[in-house]
Amino acid sequence: MQLASTGRVLVVPPDRTIVEVLRDAGIDVPTSCEAGLCATCKTRYLSGTPEHHDLVLSEAEQATFVALCCARSTSAVLVLDL
Repeated sequence: MQLASTGRVLVVPPDRTIVEVLRDAGIDVPTSCEAGLCATCKTRYLSGTPEHHDLVLSEAEQATFVALCCARSTSAVLVLDL
């Protein structure tokens, strides 16, 4: 994933979530359930193709937002509006 504000690229391994990787990098993302049920971690993405695993974002929301606690990326880079 890439952070739009800085261009920083962080690798999200298959056994970790985007939120975990961001926290380890010192980037605070608000969360609540961390299971894709509340949308607290809903974040805009600017490019790439997320693989959505949440249960709350509508199809219209998924076109521009991703729930960072449970999503993955199907593209090489997912650029987040962070």
